[in-house]
Amino acid sequence: MNDPVGLEPGRHLTGPIRRLYALVFGWEPIPESVSILGGRNDVYLLEPVTGAAVVYDDGWVLIDTGFNPDLARDPELRAAHYTWPNYTAVIPPGDPLVDQVRLAGLDWDDLAFCVISHLHCDHGGGLRLLVGGPPVVIQRREHEFAMERAGLEHAYFRTDYELEGLNWLLVDGDVDLAPGLTALDTRGHTPGHMSVAVELPERTIVLACDAADLMANLTGRVPCGVVAEPGDAAAAAIAIERLAQLADRAGTEVWPGHDPAFWETRRRSPEYYC
Repeated sequence: MNDPVGLEPGRHLTGPIRRLYALVFGWEPIPESVSILGGRNDVYLLEPVTGAAVVYDDGWVLIDTGFNPDLARDPELRAAHYTWPNYTAVIPPGDPLVDQVRLAGLDWDDLAFCVISHLHCDHGGGLRLLVGGPPVVIQRREHEFAMERAGLEHAYFRTDYELEGLNWLLVDGDVDLAPGLTALDTRGHTPGHMSVAVELPERTIVLACDAADLMANLTGRVPCGVVAEPGDAAAAAIAIERLAQLADRAGTEVWPGHDPAFWETRRRSPEYYC
């Protein structure tokens, strides 16, 4: 495992942001009670697994990477990793990350860096494609939790992220990553979860990631129903209030990370982007 490095992630990028691509890497059946505190255990949602590509004139940034399709499709590896009742990864043919980058007309050689909101298995499964590549930006708290305490019971797959040659870049709290691109501290769902604000010419999009799975989290100011560590419930409530306040601002949209109806509108956006 390489030691974390201290590169400036936005050094090759100049603003403004030209485009935001909405990416869907697959789906997962999730009890409502997992996505919203107080939700029902007997109601399941087929939730999209999402990410984004932020495009500049001189490069682009990947936000989250979805599942590892090789692991999910191998019967033995799948059985060894996906150990929770009624959970499975629903992945379209091919490699969804690679295929959507191609459909967006983006070149991997132009990738400036990748931002990982947190290292749950539906967000860090594409890191194998970044070995020996550009920086992987992650909150220091998240990296420490993933490397020191996390396991299968937390939905962390070390085979996805304990990879020799990943170029980790550890950040702390709110950080300007590149022109118009800001990491937001929304810890709680996991110890180092972060959301990402994307300033487009006419509006700002905040990718909540898993700090708000559903639009109902934001409108009701109710956090998700599960935290990785019991002591983080209060932080999750603070994070959802922060995101809800951002959603109330004129010119700002907060996108929930796993809302089926919401992301269907993103997938059907003209020309595949917003």
